[in-house]
Amino acid sequence: MSADVRTSAASDEAVAALLLQWAPAQRWFAHKGVAAHVERIERTPLDEGGVAQLVALTVRSGEGEDAPRTVYSVPISVRPAPDEALAAALVGELPDVDGARAWVYDGPHDPTWTRALLTLVASEEGAGSRSFGVHGTSADGGLPVPAGARTKVLGGEQSNTSIVVAADEGETPLIAKVFRVLSAGDNPDVVVQTALADAGCGRVPRPSGWVDGHWTDVSGERVAGHFVHLTEFLAGSEDAWRVATAAVAQGRDFSAEARELGRATAEVHAVLAAELATEEATPQRLAALADGLLERVEWATTAVPQLREVAGAARARVDAVRGVAHAPALQRVHGDYHLGQVLHSASRGWVLLDFEGEPLRPLSERSLPDLALRDVAGMLRSFDYAASTVPDPGDWGPRAREAFLDGYAEVVGTDPRQGEQAVLLAALELDKALYEVVYEARNRPDWLRIPLDAVHRLLQSASADPS
Repeated sequence: MSADVRTSAASDEAVAALLLQWAPAQRWFAHKGVAAHVERIERTPLDEGGVAQLVALTVRSGEGEDAPRTVYSVPISVRPAPDEALAAALVGELPDVDGARAWVYDGPHDPTWTRALLTLVASEEGAGSRSFGVHGTSADGGLPVPAGARTKVLGGEQSNTSIVVAADEGETPLIAKVFRVLSAGDNPDVVVQTALADAGCGRVPRPSGWVDGHWTDVSGERVAGHFVHLTEFLAGSEDAWRVATAAVAQGRDFSAEARELGRATAEVHAVLAAELATEEATPQRLAALADGLLERVEWATTAVPQLREVAGAARARVDAVRGVAHAPALQRVHGDYHLGQVLHSASRGWVLLDFEGEPLRPLSERSLPDLALRDVAGMLRSFDYAASTVPDPGDWGPRAREAFLDGYAEVVGTDPRQGEQAVLLAALELDKALYEVVYEARNRPDWLRIPLDAVHRLLQSASADPS
């Protein structure tokens, strides 16, 4: 693909300054509240006219060579005149971008940008240069891009940007997830969901395609990875968080739904173990796992002062992993599993989404085989969050937890609450709660009590357990 766009260093500098003013108000921008600086900007047009563009923006926090750096993917549309229909998506106005006055808009909200993206995937074309470029790919046997391509950006708190692609009658609607933080390597969301769909697993959305490409990493090296993932959109479905919290608010038992969710989770784990690489949980691997859990304890107790009094008990709880003699094999997992990552479809039941893993973990870690029980622990923590949405949930949370574990055990054939599995699950649930404490302290201080209370409860349970 070629485009008649004259780029210049001066234009890049102006666009970079504008984006740095605008980005701190965006949910996906991680450099809030600190002095941020743009170290590098790379741009490429996605269409012939150069209206639709993609930017790789390298941002540094603070000063010095060791200051943290992040590369963001920033879709923009650059127009020669203002567009009233896009007023809410205006990034800003600049006197000279690529040789002309320009109005810059947040790309996902601009139909011109989304059409260019969808064309890239459907045609399997490329755009850009040797230093920064992207390429579209249609999944083998995947869903086609709808002809109408009417789009809408989903709201809500998301670390990425999701664009719903509407469909005409007889076509399947899609959803495009634009990854906002660029990381070298294959994104687990693309790899894992594609493997599950290829194996015939109906517990994930069917794929359509993706956009991958290359850019300059924070180290100055040319690296490659994914920019966008395009999958089936389950119209009319409802996320499990809303289903669960509605049940809490109504005082309605959630056991039947939780049991089925446990079964669905185990089914996905079984397919992942069969289709992707597994590794034996050797004593050395368990020791490495324990070391990682201890690092989390140190990280969390250092980051949040309220945790320092429980640091010793937390270390002992996670270090017990070293004594496990017969752990299940390590495998690919979801990695950031909670009620918000699951949809309920009237025709498909529970469907799992977003296999990226925890946003604060490096991509290289999120792609490694892990204990499937990490996902189990994540969902148990999510039931705790759901129960906390009302002042007095009664035994809603414990009943949902037990039903979920019942359903999971029915499929896998072993009970995570028994024997050495219980040791692993307890350590992983505590690990997840510690992560949540740090996340809430940084992002939602009003929610901090939920994981903080859970940490104390989990450690009190451990001290009361004679095993």
